[in-house]
Amino acid sequence: MNNWKQCVAGLVMASLSLTANAAPQELDRIVTIVNNGVILQSDIDNMYDSVVRNATSSGQSLPPSNILREQILEQQVLETLQIQEADRYGIRIDDNMLDLAIQDIAETQQRTVSELRRMIESDGMSYSAFREQVRRELTASEARNALVRRRINILPQEVESLADRISEETLSNVQYNISDIQLRFPDGASKQQRDDVKAQAERLVAQLEAGANFAELAIAYSKGPRALQGGSWGWQRKEEMPTVFADEIDAHGKGAIIGPFMSGVGYHILKIDDVKGLESVSVMEVNARHVLVKTSVILSDEGAQRQLNRARQAIIEGDKIFGDVAAELSADPGSAAQQGELGWQTPDLYVPEFKEMVETLPVGIVSEPFKTVHGWHIVEVIERRNVDRTDAAFKNRAYRILFNRKFNEEAQAWMQELMAGAYIENVEADNDI
Repeated sequence: MNNWKQCVAGLVMASLSLTANAAPQELDRIVTIVNNGVILQSDIDNMYDSVVRNATSSGQSLPPSNILREQILEQQVLETLQIQEADRYGIRIDDNMLDLAIQDIAETQQRTVSELRRMIESDGMSYSAFREQVRRELTASEARNALVRRRINILPQEVESLADRISEETLSNVQYNISDIQLRFPDGASKQQRDDVKAQAERLVAQLEAGANFAELAIAYSKGPRALQGGSWGWQRKEEMPTVFADEIDAHGKGAIIGPFMSGVGYHILKIDDVKGLESVSVMEVNARHVLVKTSVILSDEGAQRQLNRARQAIIEGDKIFGDVAAELSADPGSAAQQGELGWQTPDLYVPEFKEMVETLPVGIVSEPFKTVHGWHIVEVIERRNVDRTDAAFKNRAYRILFNRKFNEEAQAWMQELMAGAYIENVEADNDI
């Protein structure tokens, strides 16, 4: 027996001898030693009482007392090992985090925190003991999450493969209302003729993205079998439509313009007019331009703000063009070379102040100067659009599924390793766990 373990046992015996002649009373005692920690009989009893109360209130039957206590002891050992790992890595649950967790518990039970407290105390458990038990469980959970995450590796190929399977299952009963513009090659077309047809298709796509009516363009330009119907193919499942269409539709949602893409006869442009059976996911993208002025030892915040105010006033009054101001003044070389344009982006990619500005600023209005971590800006929103992200949603779902699977597997392996590498002794029993 190690010296430290002898000390623990000695302390217990000393406590017993000191009270040998006192009035008989039940003392707390060590049930199990777990590395440099212990599990007390009171820990087992408290959890036992809690499990029995919960089972009684929900009408749940329980195994015999000795089996239930064995289960509780094993859970206590696992929790203790995880808390020891949390201590080793400096993982702590402060009072603010604990208060939020208890508030969540109360809300889940449709109670206030005060009502939850009264319920706990009426069941015979002190509120402070309840708080510390919640803290222990949160600490163990945080340690498990942090340390198991390090063990998980998800390959891009795994995500792609699972996303494809999810897409196939999801889309098997989906119906699409589609329209097509077909631009044909002349018989025996040369490369130049093919390129000319492609260029025409790209011009039509640009018109459609600018808001042109698809049916009108189909009637005017399409050489397909449904041209006079505005290119409409009506409602079809993927297996019912031409293969070249089915291969391109993928997981696009309502309103998507797809193409131009080539078939054996020419170039096609598809529009998904509507979808049945598919929950599409769309996000807002913003095309904005900005001018950035950075402060320095010779340019203060006030000086940068004055520069941008003068530039903004010149743009508003028509004395200067935004793009020229960006090229002359902006400290962002990437966008300055593009007349200040940042291209189509989701606002979430920007820092908070810039994100809020491009989300709320009316189109075509030059903002007042504002500050971010990068410096001082003026910005103009050129255009906003909603873009289908259903395909990305399938990949996100695939990643979450893979992560959850691997997390559960790795968590089990991690806890088994903790158990295997720990010193665990049942003080009141002959057998070890």
